[in-house]
Amino acid sequence: MSVPKLEDVAARAGVSPATVSRFLNKPEVVAKATGERIQAAIVETGYIPNLMAGGLASSKSRLVAVLIPYISNSIFDATIEAMVEELSAGDTNVMLGLTGVDPARTDKLIRAALSRRVDAIITTGEMTAEHQALLRASKTTVLQIWDFPADPIDIAIGFSHVDLGRDIARFLHTRGYRRPHVITAAGSRARLRRDGIVSEWKALGGEGMTEGTVPIPSRFGYARGAFADMRRLDERPDVAVCGSDFLAMGLIVEAQAAGLKVPEDLAIMGFGNSSNAGEMRPTITSVDIDGSRIAREAISVIRRRLKGEDVPERRIDVGFRLIARESA
Repeated sequence: MSVPKLEDVAARAGVSPATVSRFLNKPEVVAKATGERIQAAIVETGYIPNLMAGGLASSKSRLVAVLIPYISNSIFDATIEAMVEELSAGDTNVMLGLTGVDPARTDKLIRAALSRRVDAIITTGEMTAEHQALLRASKTTVLQIWDFPADPIDIAIGFSHVDLGRDIARFLHTRGYRRPHVITAAGSRARLRRDGIVSEWKALGGEGMTEGTVPIPSRFGYARGAFADMRRLDERPDVAVCGSDFLAMGLIVEAQAAGLKVPEDLAIMGFGNSSNAGEMRPTITSVDIDGSRIAREAISVIRRRLKGEDVPERRIDVGFRLIARESA
């Protein structure tokens, strides 16, 4: 499929290429109705304007876009920091975009990155079918990190969240827990981990699992509501599986404030293996994802692509590691 051109937009909108160019540079000088037709044509054709200076830039912009949902309480911090440092050391500038959970903002940032002809887009956020089609048509290197879809947009560097969930269920069963409570954040990856836990727990003959949900990102403060929900259950769980270490830390504080001992009365497990997980008292059982390796793999792919080398791997599995500590 050929890349849409300005002339394609003009033909679709029924205007001249010069009018399209004026709209892109100064939309206020074009009549409102005409501008609306041009904007609709841009969306329909998938056209991405070239905002590189004078349109004469080389095919290598030395600019990489990193799109993440959020920074606050982010489990991606170590990965993003490692990538930014390495890319900057290699004389590549990084464009950081915070997508939140709004598809419209994600769309705007994707188009901004593509219009600047970035060498690559690195993303951890969820993508709609329209976003995936737009990125595939762009021919830009797209790296989905922390995700592991069966059919990546371009290349996925991550791990199986379902397999991780299954490992958590086996760990809980081996440890002798019988009434797990799973607190799931409202995101697709967290739901995949939850599905893995539930399916494996049932396969092991386990019963008595209860569940709760929290918004994303999983904040320390959400633990208060999550703990209150647990206390309203008919039978108190013997272990709580949290979607992040931040939530696990908050839950430990709430449990201890209520007079419970961790892990004797309530065991607690986190996710992400943050630095705080090993410094809490009790230290937190968690799942470690090698963010530095994800960063190295991503940078390797970008550099190979810039050299014109073929990258046959569409899915790069970095695995995960369950770290048992004092809390569970």
